[in-house]
Amino acid sequence: MPDSGKSDRRALARGALALGALGVVFGDIGTSPLYTVQTLYNPDDPHPIAVTQDSIFGV
Repeated sequence: MPDSGKSDRRALARGALALGALGVVFGDIGTSPLYTVQTLYNPDDPHPIAVTQDSIFGV
């Protein structure tokens, strides 16, 4: 008979791995817009974009 404790540990480890992968994916998706805005409106850029309502809504 298979050891049910070993099966439970594998299921728990698989669930933890899946949760960690989701955190990486959705964490990256959540922060990407912040980096985009930071890069676009950087005043030190040689071709900065003016911070106006139209340019913000366009992003």
